[in-house]
Amino acid sequence: MIDDTARRKFQGTVRKYYETHGRHDLPWRCPEPDGSFDPYKITVSELMLQQTQVGRVIPKYEAFLRRFPSLQALAAAPSGEVLRAWNGLGYNRRARFLQQAAQQIVLDNNGHFPESANELIKLPGIGAGTAGAILAYVFDRPAVFVETNIRTVFIHHFFHNQTGISDKAILELLQQTLPKEGRNREWYWALMDYGAYLKQSVGNLNHRSRSYAKQSKFEGSKRQLRGRVIRALAQHAYTKADLSSLLADERLPDVLADLLAERLIIKRGQSFSL
Repeated sequence: MIDDTARRKFQGTVRKYYETHGRHDLPWRCPEPDGSFDPYKITVSELMLQQTQVGRVIPKYEAFLRRFPSLQALAAAPSGEVLRAWNGLGYNRRARFLQQAAQQIVLDNNGHFPESANELIKLPGIGAGTAGAILAYVFDRPAVFVETNIRTVFIHHFFHNQTGISDKAILELLQQTLPKEGRNREWYWALMDYGAYLKQSVGNLNHRSRSYAKQSKFEGSKRQLRGRVIRALAQHAYTKADLSSLLADERLPDVLADLLAERLIIKRGQSFSL
């Protein structure tokens, strides 16, 4: 349990960093003309930011929204166009999940974006953490959720020299340190930016978390090959023989089978395409 003095000191540290060094101009932190935050735009940003650095996301986010400016536009778009717009971000299943979520909201909810965690996690690609982020950033709700930057902040301040730290323990502290006066959206922006700073200054402390899983090497991985296939097919259709000549990797048949099963690519006759 954090006492009131420690809580205020912690909040002050986080807020001071954000006021001085915060990334206040990130496009998904800019409200609509009426001061609201579009749940569709926030969801696009949250899925893009999963395991992808902010600098890479910004131009893709802006281009994606120019091409698909609304939930309805994304739901109605050919899946190949969605993958082409996503191309370069990696983890292409996120694009598929995003479009499936848009389609589900349009078909099952008459285009009205869910406003509860229970409804949000029913959407493809939306877990508890993403649902909490949407509730905080869109609706300014006092939701609690953990991701890598938030873990870094709480491990640094409250778990000195400890390992095997559970997300449950961090969530309990997060609940205790939420601002009582509201402004939850801004508080999470501050935590995210302060956590990004701590990663650079003291290192990624997430290895001390029980939830930590070291990311496998990308270079030469099957994940890299999947991305190369998607990039190739974003240009035009190829036969299996063409792809084998272009990519020269014995894992290609397995990757093509996986991508077909995930409906990230399609096959017409002998040719594969998005």
